[in-house]
Amino acid sequence: MSTPIQRVVVVGNGIAGLTAADTLRNVGFDGKLTIVGDETHAAYSRPALSKALLLDGDDMSSHELPPTTHGATELLGVRATGLDVDRRLVTLDDGAALPYDRVVLATGSRARRLSDLPEELTLRGLDDALALRKRLAGRPSVVVVGGGPLGMEIASGCLTAGCQVTLVSQGVPLILQLGPYLAEVFGKAALERGLTIVETGSARLDRRGGEAQVVLDDGVVLEAELVVTAVGDVPNMEWLADTGLADQGVVQVDSRGLVRPEIAAVGDLAAFPTPYGLRRIPLWSSAVEQAKVAAAALVRGDDTPPLQFQPYFWTEQFGLSLKAVGYLPLDGEPTYVEGGPGGPALMRWSHDDGSGAAVALNHRIPIPRLRRVSQMAG
Repeated sequence: MSTPIQRVVVVGNGIAGLTAADTLRNVGFDGKLTIVGDETHAAYSRPALSKALLLDGDDMSSHELPPTTHGATELLGVRATGLDVDRRLVTLDDGAALPYDRVVLATGSRARRLSDLPEELTLRGLDDALALRKRLAGRPSVVVVGGGPLGMEIASGCLTAGCQVTLVSQGVPLILQLGPYLAEVFGKAALERGLTIVETGSARLDRRGGEAQVVLDDGVVLEAELVVTAVGDVPNMEWLADTGLADQGVVQVDSRGLVRPEIAAVGDLAAFPTPYGLRRIPLWSSAVEQAKVAAAALVRGDDTPPLQFQPYFWTEQFGLSLKAVGYLPLDGEPTYVEGGPGGPALMRWSHDDGSGAAVALNHRIPIPRLRRVSQMAG
């Protein structure tokens, strides 16, 4: 006879941790539930930070989530410092130790930095977004380093705020994430809106006169009143260093999000099985879907259906809105299901393995239909 589950600790108060807590209650866990979060804020929508929040008026509510209903004890502003997998204890930086029967590892990731300079700004948490928003009110000149979705969204927000903006990108912006066709669409829109794009093989930060400057691989120096970097993320794994769970910078999980029957890992720190092998997919939708399955598996075990994940990604920048279902990037030309080049469009790409991806560009479409389009025969 299995031992009843009386105590569950969720380490991380982002969307992965929040979804895990809600799911635990939904599948019948009625014991003591504790959530540990290193931020003092309640859970919020991280994607909104680089989109609407930079441009909201006095309301500034775009990042807010509905009030929680899981009834957990929330320990906010507290950081987990260790996990004892034998004694089943989570240790905290205030000296406390939380016993558990089941634990969810959902500590997410932090911004990768190019330097230790205080002048280097990053955008990862709510405090970062509020600080950047305050700086933009003075319309400073801005250099954004990083040509991925986050860097492009930040650059777009800075332009809309009235700033002169230069984007430094290692190659064509967005090409690694979206593929050449869509990267060209977004690059053209960015240039038309006034963005200056500088492509380089590498960049580093230096300081001159109390301000950061960006030094390119050819020695060219870019100066601005504000430098923001968006060059990737680093999973928050240090607190797991002595557990044997961390492998090559991630926690590897099975098809239900479990490391062991009593330990789940979800969100940005977890690598889970996909058709392309074990992958870490740091998307909002990925964190939600992982957490739903893993939390259920902690309670129900193998009776829980494995994760059947289909990526969903969206971005808003330079007057364009994109929603994509399926694995990215995308090669070649799309098939237009609706619309055409230069206007609102619903597009589809086929991958070599027979799977597909669907993209809505400035096109209002329910997500279930976008998923159906991605599954159409090529």
